[in-house]
Amino acid sequence: MPGLIKKEDIERVRATADLYDIVSDTVTLKPSGSGTYMGLCPFHDEKTPSFSVRPSLGVWHCFGCGLGGDVFNYVEKEENVDFGDAVEILADRYHIELHYENSGPDRPQGSKRSRLLEANEEAQRYFVSQLLTKEALAARKLLDGRTFSRDQCAHFGCGYAPRGWDNLVRHLATKGFTRQEMLDAGLARQGQRGIYDYFRGRATWPIRDSTGRTLGFGARKLYDDDTIQAKYINTPDTQLYRKTQVLYGIDLAKDSIVKKRQVVIVEGYTDVMACHLAGVTTAVATCGTAFGQEHAKIVRRLISDDALGGIQLVGPVKGSRVVFTFDGDAAGQKAALHAFGLDGSFLTQTFVAVARENLDPCDLRIKYGDEAVRSLVEGATPLYDFVIKSAVDMFDTQYTTGQMGAVKAVAPIIAQIRDRSLVGLYARKTARRIGVDLDVLVPEVNRARRQLRIHDEDAYAQRQRRYGGDSFGQAGQERSVDPAQRHRVEHQDAIQQGYYKIDDPVFICEQQFMGILIQIPRAVGRSAYDQLDDDSFSVPVFRSLFQAVEAAGGLPGNDTPQGLWMHNLTKAAGPMLESAINELAVMPLPLPEGDKEQGGQSGRVQAGSGGSAADSQGLAGGTPVNAAAVQLRPPTAEERQYASELLVRLLDATFMRQIASAKRQMNRLPDGQEKFDLLGRITQLETHRKELRNQVFGNAD
Repeated sequence: MPGLIKKEDIERVRATADLYDIVSDTVTLKPSGSGTYMGLCPFHDEKTPSFSVRPSLGVWHCFGCGLGGDVFNYVEKEENVDFGDAVEILADRYHIELHYENSGPDRPQGSKRSRLLEANEEAQRYFVSQLLTKEALAARKLLDGRTFSRDQCAHFGCGYAPRGWDNLVRHLATKGFTRQEMLDAGLARQGQRGIYDYFRGRATWPIRDSTGRTLGFGARKLYDDDTIQAKYINTPDTQLYRKTQVLYGIDLAKDSIVKKRQVVIVEGYTDVMACHLAGVTTAVATCGTAFGQEHAKIVRRLISDDALGGIQLVGPVKGSRVVFTFDGDAAGQKAALHAFGLDGSFLTQTFVAVARENLDPCDLRIKYGDEAVRSLVEGATPLYDFVIKSAVDMFDTQYTTGQMGAVKAVAPIIAQIRDRSLVGLYARKTARRIGVDLDVLVPEVNRARRQLRIHDEDAYAQRQRRYGGDSFGQAGQERSVDPAQRHRVEHQDAIQQGYYKIDDPVFICEQQFMGILIQIPRAVGRSAYDQLDDDSFSVPVFRSLFQAVEAAGGLPGNDTPQGLWMHNLTKAAGPMLESAINELAVMPLPLPEGDKEQGGQSGRVQAGSGGSAADSQGLAGGTPVNAAAVQLRPPTAEERQYASELLVRLLDATFMRQIASAKRQMNRLPDGQEKFDLLGRITQLETHRKELRNQVFGNAD
């Protein structure tokens, strides 16, 4: 059996991996104050962001589905792999060499997933090299006929799979890949005489994820004698490749999609190429399947949502939209109807673009040039309008029977609009188009709505935001802390947490102390902390968390890496308390952001060029930070003061409970020495209590 990855290598990967960059590969994150970023959760379907990331702590948590953890947990869930594979994926990304316990010279290097990725990358290099051979003339003619230059083809990774039986298989074998790895990667098939190439005699395109890793391939037929009749074939579903979860061109389009908050969905690989070359750099395509819910989730996470005062901007917001390009024929209308059913998956308005003469973007560019492609996207029609118009135009509405036919045909379409604020508007608009009174169409729409069991949604309703961006620490905010504002945030934290639903001063004090203990442990004074015990916490979850801190070794040393502190605490707490730790780690504290002069690291650590954060400098809170060695940061004066106040309150409550217990016991005793000793103990506790309060709050009484 392969050995375990050595612990020191795991910690090196943990310290180097940039959680912000890892999550940003698939989720658009927006600053939310206090060094926290928010986005749409990649693990459940949601419209309002509840997915919170705190890069400086290396922790993420979703307040919607409850999932959370560190960078390894994120990769495990996102890639659907185990812990070892997650470590290896990150090590490969940051160019970290891993060492294994009890590993021998014959141990396969890398996880199965990494080996499949390597096989695909080698296959891509092979296909690209074959495009320049004499045999690949048909492929070059295909690309030349679509006006793609050699450099442009190289940019998009175009290649050629030779016509032979096992050319790629033999090539991969020389590179050390096993037959099973070729089969598992979808690059080979099993035949009676052994394995043979899956792609043969076809032009190829690499299908990559948003980080640029090759997951599979698409291939176009070139020869009439091809035994596979399909014009296009794709890699079969593998551990890496799921046709319902990949989009061709996402690696090239991702940055533009995030920046412009727009995506253009086209139907083919050459259409993606044509759009990008024409300046529409947000174009992507599905791979051998219709655009579905999983694709919609990918797009939504990148586009994210937009809001103004909590109102969702779902209409055609300027520059923000999802555009489908369809043919104007029956097949294109069918595809539009399919997309119509997905429209609720987007917060931005969905549009349809149909080119003149029903040309696809590639042919449109060939015939009319780049400007025609750009105009096609800019002149797109809202999907609702396109589908409704297509249904109505099937009938001759100058006749009564045609009008009624149009009403019957269009009513189920309008009924599927889930946003009730739009149903009435489209009903009026469509009734005028058909030439009938509104009271003829509305009953049909309502009847269809009941039959289809459509649930009303109000897209313009106020959305409650979890730990939103109006908390402390926003850029340019004054450093003074308003007591009323602090009180408001404290109560908001108490109301919004998901692990213990109660709002009282004792809970708030214990919650805020645990939050600062987890996020900024160096702000907690050791001498006062050592006076705490289990009885200092009345809320069960916080008493258990205190015990977990003790099990993890107590307060961490100043040289402890931030990620290691969180890992040790989570490991000591176990799965029962993991969610509470994650919530507290991303909970905003009622304090300004860390002092820049004191090395505050509330911002994220940015990996430099070259892919290795270990050798780069990032900016965190305005101060350069070595991403490979992020230590527990020193606290600001405000943070230390707040921690002291919370500690005093906890100890004060502890003394209060001890005094109450002693008084209760004293009242039950007869006069004598034991009662006298208890009175002395009570006096001593009250003195300690007053001294503690004076330390922080001054001699007010």
